[in-house]
Amino acid sequence: MINAKSAWVDGCLKPFEECNVHITTFGLHYGVGVFEGIRCYRRSDGSSGVFRLAEHIKRLFHSARVFGMAIPYTPAQLEEACLSVLRDNQLNEAYLRPLVFTGAGSLGLGATGNPVSSVIFAWQWQSPLGAEGQQDGVRVQVSSFIRAHPNSVMTKAKVTGQYALSVLAKREAARLGFDEAILLDAAGCVAEGTAQNVFAVFDGELHTPSLDAPILAGVTRDAVIALAQHAGIRVVERSFTRDRLYQADEAFLTGTAVEITPIREIDGLAVGQGNPGVITRSLQAAFGEVVRDPSQRWGHWSTTV
Repeated sequence: MINAKSAWVDGCLKPFEECNVHITTFGLHYGVGVFEGIRCYRRSDGSSGVFRLAEHIKRLFHSARVFGMAIPYTPAQLEEACLSVLRDNQLNEAYLRPLVFTGAGSLGLGATGNPVSSVIFAWQWQSPLGAEGQQDGVRVQVSSFIRAHPNSVMTKAKVTGQYALSVLAKREAARLGFDEAILLDAAGCVAEGTAQNVFAVFDGELHTPSLDAPILAGVTRDAVIALAQHAGIRVVERSFTRDRLYQADEAFLTGTAVEITPIREIDGLAVGQGNPGVITRSLQAAFGEVVRDPSQRWGHWSTTV
């Protein structure tokens, strides 16, 4: 249950319990909406900072463009709205959810003219894979569900309706006793987790599917690539198969929610020695410094609340 004092709705803060939508909301019926997940961290100097706020809001606008949804605010206005939600709810560490959707009015797939609504709310966040998962690694399965072809879904847009597949894959994994799922694409290559990008280490090199694959351009993914390259780790962006993933020395998931979470087992097979490896640990430490210390070289990635 999410508890909050207020949310930002179409230009102003409203009491959280008064934030409702009509039953004819187009996005509710057809999944036409776009969203972001953004983290605010309590920093080492006692202040709070939002991680890569501008990049997340930029991706929100790009996602909306895919569906021809005109967001009636500027990126700067939505960035300030995110900060106002954190301030009004007195949250120094939280998860932010901007959501833009086609509102109430006409129904039917060809309906046009419905208003576009924009909302932002925030709440105290607990990692979906837990602190233990980040420390010791998680067990994943290669899902029976396939990441859809780019001509079937908009793979570079964070669209609400497309996450129904992720829900199915996540529930399948849980039912079979795993923590998370990895989806292959239509060609049988590794695509994504249910809401994460996938990385693997082979002989000291960091590999991840390229953006030519049907994957979301993760903001955390981009940060991890930059951190790895700065540390002198060679990064290779290209497709690889399930059996190649089985051969990885290390593997991990990245995303706003999971940050950098090691994978210790895939389909019952140990990854490397069955515990987080040296490169994974070093990137976890570097990422932790980035989000907690505004004075370091990556300080421009953090927006002060």
